[in-house]
Amino acid sequence: MSLQQPDLFSTVPRLPDGFRYEPDLIDQAEERDLVASLQSLPFRAFEFHGFLGKRRVVSFGWRYDFNEGGLKRADPMPDVLLPLRRKAAGFARREDAVFEQAIVTEYTPGAAIGWHRDRSVFSEVIGVSLLTPCTFRFRRKNQTTWERASLIAEPRSVYLLSGSSRSDWEHSIPAVAELRYSVTFRHLR
Repeated sequence: MSLQQPDLFSTVPRLPDGFRYEPDLIDQAEERDLVASLQSLPFRAFEFHGFLGKRRVVSFGWRYDFNEGGLKRADPMPDVLLPLRRKAAGFARREDAVFEQAIVTEYTPGAAIGWHRDRSVFSEVIGVSLLTPCTFRFRRKNQTTWERASLIAEPRSVYLLSGSSRSDWEHSIPAVAELRYSVTFRHLR
Protein backbone atom coordinates (compact mmCIF):
# COMPACT_ATOMS: atom_id res chain seq x y z
CA MET A 1 0.00 0.00 0.00
CA SER A 2 1.38 3.41 -0.92
CA LEU A 3 0.35 6.39 1.15
CA GLN A 4 2.39 8.90 -0.83
CA GLN A 5 -0.40 9.82 -3.29
CA PRO A 6 -3.58 10.56 -1.32
CA ASP A 7 -6.95 10.18 -3.01
CA LEU A 8 -8.46 13.64 -2.68
CA PHE A 9 -11.98 12.33 -3.34
CA SER A 10 -12.04 9.41 -0.91
CA THR A 11 -13.63 9.83 2.51
CA VAL A 12 -11.95 6.67 3.83
CA PRO A 13 -8.38 7.28 5.03
CA ARG A 14 -5.71 4.94 3.69
CA LEU A 15 -4.05 3.47 6.74
CA PRO A 16 -1.13 1.10 7.33
CA ASP A 17 -1.56 -2.64 6.86
CA GLY A 18 -2.45 -4.39 10.11
CA PHE A 19 -4.28 -1.37 11.54
CA ARG A 20 -7.96 -1.83 12.34
CA TYR A 21 -10.38 0.72 13.77
CA GLU A 22 -13.98 0.62 14.88
CA PRO A 23 -16.12 3.36 16.42
CA ASP A 24 -18.42 2.71 19.37
CA LEU A 25 -16.83 -0.26 21.10
CA ILE A 26 -18.80 0.85 24.15
CA ASP A 27 -21.84 3.09 24.56
CA GLN A 28 -22.00 6.49 26.27
CA ALA A 29 -23.28 5.08 29.58
CA GLU A 30 -20.42 2.56 29.71
CA GLU A 31 -17.95 5.33 28.93
CA ARG A 32 -19.36 7.58 31.67
CA ASP A 33 -19.18 4.79 34.29
CA LEU A 34 -15.71 3.71 33.17
CA VAL A 35 -14.29 7.26 33.27
CA ALA A 36 -15.76 7.79 36.76
CA SER A 37 -13.87 4.68 37.91
CA LEU A 38 -10.66 5.60 36.08
CA GLN A 39 -10.47 8.99 37.79
CA SER A 40 -9.82 7.29 41.14
CA LEU A 41 -6.80 5.30 39.87
CA PRO A 42 -3.32 6.11 41.27
CA PHE A 43 -2.03 8.08 38.27
CA ARG A 44 1.55 9.35 38.17
CA ALA A 45 3.31 11.66 35.73
CA PHE A 46 4.78 9.74 32.80
CA GLU A 47 8.55 9.38 33.34
CA PHE A 48 10.98 8.99 30.46
CA HIS A 49 14.73 8.97 31.20
CA GLY A 50 14.35 11.39 34.08
CA PHE A 51 11.89 13.73 32.37
CA LEU A 52 8.22 14.08 33.27
CA GLY A 53 5.55 14.20 30.58
CA LYS A 54 2.34 16.23 30.69
CA ARG A 55 0.25 13.07 30.61
CA ARG A 56 -0.37 10.85 33.64
CA VAL A 57 -0.37 7.05 33.55
CA VAL A 58 -1.03 3.94 35.60
CA SER A 59 -0.06 0.42 34.49
CA PHE A 60 -1.45 -2.96 35.42
CA GLY A 61 -0.09 -6.48 35.00
CA TRP A 62 3.22 -5.19 33.68
CA ARG A 63 4.82 -1.79 33.20
CA TYR A 64 7.78 -0.72 31.13
CA ASP A 65 10.37 1.18 33.18
CA PHE A 66 11.96 3.79 30.90
CA ASN A 67 14.44 4.94 33.58
CA GLU A 68 15.92 1.56 34.55
CA GLY A 69 14.89 -0.22 31.36
CA GLY A 70 12.88 -3.39 31.08
CA LEU A 71 9.58 -4.87 31.98
CA LYS A 72 8.51 -4.83 35.63
CA ARG A 73 5.55 -6.46 37.40
CA ALA A 74 2.70 -4.08 38.25
CA ASP A 75 -0.48 -4.40 40.27
CA PRO A 76 -3.05 -6.83 38.86
CA MET A 77 -5.56 -5.48 36.38
CA PRO A 78 -8.51 -4.07 38.35
CA ASP A 79 -11.97 -5.53 37.84
CA VAL A 80 -13.19 -2.28 36.28
CA LEU A 81 -10.95 -2.88 33.22
CA LEU A 82 -11.88 -6.54 32.64
CA PRO A 83 -15.16 -5.98 30.71
CA LEU A 84 -13.39 -3.44 28.47
CA ARG A 85 -10.49 -5.84 27.91
CA ARG A 86 -12.97 -8.58 26.95
CA LYS A 87 -14.68 -6.32 24.38
CA ALA A 88 -11.36 -5.01 23.02
CA ALA A 89 -9.95 -8.54 22.70
CA GLY A 90 -13.13 -9.62 20.91
CA PHE A 91 -12.60 -6.80 18.42
CA ALA A 92 -9.03 -8.09 17.90
CA ARG A 93 -10.33 -11.67 17.62
CA ARG A 94 -8.14 -12.80 20.52
CA GLU A 95 -8.70 -14.32 23.95
CA ASP A 96 -8.82 -11.53 26.52
CA ALA A 97 -6.30 -13.24 28.83
CA VAL A 98 -3.48 -12.80 26.28
CA PHE A 99 -3.61 -9.05 26.93
CA GLU A 100 -1.70 -9.19 30.22
CA GLN A 101 -0.73 -5.53 30.34
CA ALA A 102 -2.87 -2.41 30.51
CA ILE A 103 -1.92 1.22 30.71
CA VAL A 104 -4.46 3.94 31.40
CA THR A 105 -3.37 7.38 30.23
CA GLU A 106 -4.88 10.69 31.24
CA TYR A 107 -4.33 13.50 28.75
CA THR A 108 -5.16 16.93 30.17
CA PRO A 109 -5.51 19.85 27.73
CA GLY A 110 -2.15 20.39 26.01
CA ALA A 111 -0.88 16.85 26.66
CA ALA A 112 0.39 14.82 23.73
CA ILE A 113 2.41 11.71 22.98
CA GLY A 114 5.31 11.99 20.57
CA TRP A 115 6.36 9.73 17.73
CA HIS A 116 7.10 6.21 18.94
CA ARG A 117 6.62 2.48 18.51
CA ASP A 118 5.53 0.51 21.53
CA ARG A 119 8.43 -1.45 23.05
CA SER A 120 9.40 -4.69 21.33
CA VAL A 121 8.51 -6.78 24.41
CA PHE A 122 4.90 -6.20 23.37
CA SER A 123 3.20 -7.77 20.37
CA GLU A 124 -0.29 -6.58 19.41
CA VAL A 125 -1.62 -3.36 20.90
CA ILE A 126 -5.29 -2.43 21.36
CA GLY A 127 -6.32 1.09 22.35
CA VAL A 128 -9.65 2.49 23.47
CA SER A 129 -10.19 6.25 23.26
CA LEU A 130 -12.46 7.98 25.80
CA LEU A 131 -14.19 11.37 26.23
CA THR A 132 -12.60 13.42 23.44
CA PRO A 133 -11.58 12.74 19.84
CA CYS A 134 -7.91 12.85 18.97
CA THR A 135 -5.85 12.74 15.81
CA PHE A 136 -4.04 9.40 15.61
CA ARG A 137 -1.05 9.91 13.29
CA PHE A 138 1.24 7.41 11.55
CA ARG A 139 4.57 7.81 9.83
CA ARG A 140 7.37 5.65 8.46
CA LYS A 141 10.61 6.45 6.73
CA ASN A 142 10.65 5.42 3.08
CA GLN A 143 14.20 5.95 1.80
CA THR A 144 14.41 9.78 1.93
CA THR A 145 10.77 10.73 2.57
CA TRP A 146 8.16 10.05 5.20
CA GLU A 147 4.92 8.27 4.43
CA ARG A 148 2.13 9.62 6.60
CA ALA A 149 -1.45 8.79 7.44
CA SER A 150 -3.91 9.79 10.14
CA LEU A 151 -7.46 9.39 11.36
CA ILE A 152 -9.65 10.88 14.05
CA ALA A 153 -10.06 8.41 16.91
CA GLU A 154 -13.52 9.15 18.23
CA PRO A 155 -14.60 8.72 21.85
CA ARG A 156 -15.50 5.10 22.67
CA SER A 157 -13.61 3.82 19.62
CA VAL A 158 -11.08 1.00 19.50
CA TYR A 159 -8.03 0.39 17.34
CA LEU A 160 -5.64 -2.51 16.82
CA LEU A 161 -1.96 -2.20 15.93
CA SER A 162 -0.67 -5.45 14.44
CA GLY A 163 1.51 -6.49 11.53
CA SER A 164 3.16 -3.62 9.64
CA SER A 165 1.23 -0.92 11.53
CA ARG A 166 2.81 -2.24 14.73
CA SER A 167 6.34 -3.03 13.54
CA ASP A 168 7.11 -0.61 10.68
CA TRP A 169 5.17 2.54 11.53
CA GLU A 170 5.52 5.04 14.36
CA HIS A 171 2.43 6.70 15.81
CA SER A 172 1.72 9.85 17.82
CA ILE A 173 -1.13 11.98 19.14
CA PRO A 174 -0.77 15.78 19.04
CA ALA A 175 -1.82 17.90 22.02
CA VAL A 176 -5.46 17.46 22.95
CA ALA A 177 -7.77 20.41 23.60
CA GLU A 178 -9.91 18.70 26.25
CA LEU A 179 -9.54 15.97 28.86
CA ARG A 180 -9.05 12.56 27.23
CA TYR A 181 -8.39 9.07 28.58
CA SER A 182 -7.05 6.10 26.74
CA VAL A 183 -6.90 2.49 27.86
CA THR A 184 -4.25 0.44 26.06
CA PHE A 185 -4.01 -3.34 26.30
CA ARG A 186 -0.84 -5.08 25.18
CA HIS A 187 -0.03 -8.65 24.34
CA LEU A 188 3.45 -9.75 25.50
CA ARG A 189 5.68 -11.48 22.98
